[in-house]
Amino acid sequence: MSSQDEQFPAAAAPEPAAASADKGMTWWYRWLCRIAGVIGGMSCAFAGLWNCVTINPLNIAAGVWMMLNAFILFLCEAPFCCQFIEFANAVSARADRLRAWQKAAFYCGMAVFPVMLSLTLTTLFGNAIAFATGVLYGLSALGKK
Repeated sequence: MSSQDEQFPAAAAPEPAAASADKGMTWWYRWLCRIAGVIGGMSCAFAGLWNCVTINPLNIAAGVWMMLNAFILFLCEAPFCCQFIEFANAVSARADRLRAWQKAAFYCGMAVFPVMLSLTLTTLFGNAIAFATGVLYGLSALGKK
């Protein structure tokens, strides 16, 4: 070790959490994923609300699930939208520590469930961007080729 590393040991080694978060994702791709998550949350919320305006119980269940998906997407990707919730920043910090493939599996699984409940155009188009967010995170998990 050099004398400079002995003087500043914290500056010599990068933080493990920051190193794992930056692994394989550029700043613009991280912002692309976040923006896709916010837009996916908005599409899930609007389509879920529209889906609930019916008498079919499966459509109502799919609409409620889509609105829950929207809430989770907002909570994980844009916690500033949920400032009235105490634990929003803690959930966002925990979601940021997840690996990209874990986020991909979670977001894609979240988006597929309402489509399996009620296969309509509203559920397909409402969950498409949320599913695309999961695909973007999955592509980042593959790394650079």
